[in-house]
Amino acid sequence: MVCTTKFMKKETKKTKKQSEAAKASAKAAKKATVTFDQAKTYTINEALDLVKQSHKAKFDASIEVHFRLGIDPKKGEQQVRGAVSLPHGTGKIVKVAAFVTPQNEKAAKEAGADYVGGEELIAEIKKTEKTDFAVAVAEPEMMKSLAQIAKILGTRGLMPSPKNETVTPNPTKAIGELKKGKVSFKNDDTGNVHTVIGKISFENDKLAGNFNTLLETIRKAKPSSSKGVFIKNVSLSSSMGPGVKVAI
Repeated sequence: MVCTTKFMKKETKKTKKQSEAAKASAKAAKKATVTFDQAKTYTINEALDLVKQSHKAKFDASIEVHFRLGIDPKKGEQQVRGAVSLPHGTGKIVKVAAFVTPQNEKAAKEAGADYVGGEELIAEIKKTEKTDFAVAVAEPEMMKSLAQIAKILGTRGLMPSPKNETVTPNPTKAIGELKKGKVSFKNDDTGNVHTVIGKISFENDKLAGNFNTLLETIRKAKPSSSKGVFIKNVSLSSSMGPGVKVAI
């Protein structure tokens, strides 16, 4: 009788686990059945809902925006690049390196820069080729010295530039803006621009606010030599999810 009781308890636990597994499987299946018309364009709020519903990863993924532009990326005068401060940030922790003169090192550290220095920092990067940061800010006076590591920084998209406001006489302001959510953008070889506007966990109104700010900035960045439709289409996606077209 004791053996039977133990057996029944084991069966009960097994049944409970199977039930929980079935519920989890059903929930996953329900999430996986989210469908939408990939040829259709949706309002920003509709698109955000679809991106969130089709997101399957367990981590708090970034939400990306992809612009297909009507430019000729082979022409230098049609390059689209710039920077924009998103009102609600990106949710990402951005590591910043500041190449500044000695008198500004303390202020750069207080502003939040993760790596601060001048000639010594440049020499270290030249020796190790390690760049454990996402953005580099530099004072104009440091650009001549940065030529020593221009190849290292350039191939990794880290070279400071006046065009995205990372070469500036006011590095502390630039560092503060980057830490709060300022992002840089640049078209790729196919004429597209890709950037991040936040996280899956963000509320839709914050994501929409970031999107609209970015959209307006991209519109203003249209090269004068670009003819016809400038922004051909825009889509949103999570880091590992399908793209959803947005009506603009």
